[in-house]
Amino acid sequence: MNSTNSKATWKEQKVKLKQKIIALIGKDLMYDESKREEMLAKLQIKLGKTRDEVSTILDSL
Repeated sequence: MNSTNSKATWKEQKVKLKQKIIALIGKDLMYDESKREEMLAKLQIKLGKTRDEVSTILDSL
């Protein structure tokens, strides 16, 4: 997948995620492919969930 499609897909997923989990704000969902692990760690803390749970949530979008 090229980066344009990846960005479009992330934008769609971000909207769905914000609808699903109201407590998230734009800053929580800043995404750079090279910092995916950092974003997942921040989401784990914010949501109080395990890495696997956060990954499952993202995969279900």
